Amino acid sequence: MSFTGPSVGPGGRTVRRALEFGRTYVVRPKGRHQATIVWLHGLGDNGSSWSQLLETLPLPNIKWICPTAPTQPITIFGGFPSTAWFDVGDLSEDAPDDIVGLDAAAAHVANLLSNEPSDIKLGVGGFSMGAATSLYSATCFTDGKYGNGNPYPAKLSAVVGLSGWLPCAKTLKEKLQGQDEAASRAASLPILLCHGKGDDVVAYKFGEKSSQALSSNGFQDLTFKSYSGLGHYTIPEEMEEVCAWLTSKLGLEGRSA
Repeated sequence: MSFTGPSVGPGGRTVRRALEFGRTYVVRPKGRHQATIVWLHGLGDNGSSWSQLLETLPLPNIKWICPTAPTQPITIFGGFPSTAWFDVGDLSEDAPDDIVGLDAAAAHVANLLSNEPSDIKLGVGGFSMGAATSLYSATCFTDGKYGNGNPYPAKLSAVVGLSGWLPCAKTLKEKLQGQDEAASRAASLPILLCHGKGDDVVAYKFGEKSSQALSSNGFQDLTFKSYSGLGHYTIPEEMEEVCAWLTSKLGLEGRSA
């Protein structure tokens, strides 16, 4: 699946930006299929590495879909190309959000979930930039539309973000205000955020502030877990938390040894 969106070229003229998504890796459920989760890797990574880790988890009822992001020029790398779900220029609260890239990534996730059977619960999760894309998808689901106004088609039942942040946090209140349906979806959507206090790539404060932004905008079923000494990576303790949370929130039959 490719996505073409506008970006600004030399002299301010608008050019078309074509994004080709990479290879998708799928981990089939070892037991009865109850849920499908799209899992998104971090900047510069690919779907393969996470699919190998997810395959080892004691969650036999989950099908994991692990796509690979498009390779595109990244502003924070001085324009050097890397696999990324969207462009990022600076990790700061005032940095502009790449809405075109975020919409493209969220649409890719929704498309990957679109062929799942109607009785299967759907979720999205990820690490770092993948977590940011997952949380953006959560806000699109809640609002019922993407940032560009097109309708968001997937029904999400769980969202997981590890070592990430919430894009467009400043406009979330305005986006959801006065929408009863959006408020209802926000209140009932389970979200798990995990962040290491020793993270030197996406600072812990970004995870904490993202959690606060979601909570203050009506996301009531939110769990925020912090880990002392954890840097920008995952550890077995964190993945055990993810397993237990998913089993509980998705009503899975049970964990395999």
